[in-house]
Amino acid sequence: MQKIVRAIRSGHWPSLLGAWLHFEVSFMVWLLVAALGVSIAEDFALSATQKGLLVAVPLLGGALLRIPVGMLSDAFGPKTVGLVLLGSELLALLWGWMGAKSFVELLGIGLLLGTAGASFAVALPLASRAYPPAYQGLAMGIAASANSGTVLATFFAPRLAQTAGWHGVFGFMALPVLATTAGFALLVRGDGGAGRVERGAGWWSRLKDIGRLPSVYWLCFIYAVTFGGFVGFCSFLPLFLHDQYGLDLVLAGSWAALCGLAGSLARPFGGYVADRVGGLAVLRGLFPVLAFLAMTLASLPGLVWTGPLMVAALACMGFGNGVVFQVVSERLSKQIGLASGVIGAAGGFGGMVIPLSFGLLKDHTGSYGMGFLIFGGASLMALASVVVAIRRSRAE
Repeated sequence: MQKIVRAIRSGHWPSLLGAWLHFEVSFMVWLLVAALGVSIAEDFALSATQKGLLVAVPLLGGALLRIPVGMLSDAFGPKTVGLVLLGSELLALLWGWMGAKSFVELLGIGLLLGTAGASFAVALPLASRAYPPAYQGLAMGIAASANSGTVLATFFAPRLAQTAGWHGVFGFMALPVLATTAGFALLVRGDGGAGRVERGAGWWSRLKDIGRLPSVYWLCFIYAVTFGGFVGFCSFLPLFLHDQYGLDLVLAGSWAALCGLAGSLARPFGGYVADRVGGLAVLRGLFPVLAFLAMTLASLPGLVWTGPLMVAALACMGFGNGVVFQVVSERLSKQIGLASGVIGAAGGFGGMVIPLSFGLLKDHTGSYGMGFLIFGGASLMALASVVVAIRRSRAE
């Protein structure tokens, strides 16, 4: 513990705290529609496919925005861009509070809520620039552990909806966003020269440069499995547990919160262990476990088994998220802002696929089991890619 405290003090910890707050509240906003999904689905009598689409659209918005936000973070500094994102989140929440009268309008709100998902491309570069190379994994793991916003959203939103209605929850969420805006402005040091060296270079040119690096595509894929799995399952779990096991919105949200908590707590430890052991070695042991858990869940066992298995699976995904970004900071340290955007976008797209595919498969096969089976296969493919990367690194 003392080593971790010394490591945190080795950099600008107020900026790290500001990055954590930004990501924490933004993650709450990003998954707010998912946390309220049971109530919304009942009001609009949605099919399984429509439920999946409702949950997937905010994830799509976040995935689409992460690359441009990563570029802007490199060019103008993460503090400036972070404040703009918080303002956009506030607009989306006000729209959800005073509008959202139809399913189509909800999809528009969900797309705008994607700005909250782009916080990833602000928080991680901010944490990275605040700490020396030796503690990149820990710093970025701590900042990214703020995906525990999923816990707060899935636990509290259904309870608030019982008394204030789901429209009222959107209005309530504007308060922590306003508080975070003030805290972020005070805690994070000025951007100063952040990004000025890169600002003269064309964004598309820099994007092409990153696109020429083979490791980027591999990192995008494995992050689509770990982070995509984490955010996708956290988003869809309340609806899945409600439909499959008949849980009410509060109990389903509580299980989803527990799963999100496990993944969020595991993430910084993933970065810390990867700093000590090496990210590739850790991933080689992680993906077989994740594949086994997913394929076991494909049998749709009783809730007494599904609950603990989902907690374990989400913990593995969260741990893996921290490991992947230790590898990113090690291999792409000079382009960390843009790299965070590109790889984070891949994670967002991976998350979007889960609710969409689960909803479609449920409507066409009558079961959610095939979705877990496909995810288990993706985990095995990720394992194969890690083994190839290890062999190539040894050959070099």
